[in-house]
Amino acid sequence: MSDMNDNRLTIRVSPELRQKLERRARLDQKDHSEIVREALDQYLRPGDTAYEGFKKAGLIGITKNGPRDLSTNKKHLEGFGRAHK
Repeated sequence: MSDMNDNRLTIRVSPELRQKLERRARLDQKDHSEIVREALDQYLRPGDTAYEGFKKAGLIGITKNGPRDLSTNKKHLEGFGRAHK
């Protein structure tokens, strides 16, 4: 972590947020900086894919009437996207 000294960031937080940080630091036995770095890293990660978001929301596999292989079997996609006549 020797390069961490070159990249210092100073922020201001409310007393309530400071108390939450101190409580978390005690529980996790980590210093404040480590917790803030982990939180920033998680917050700044790329977002979930649509599939991951739907899965977290419990929306994958919720249809009652339909083929079990609807999303994986190409025969169900025949004609998909073509204009109807």
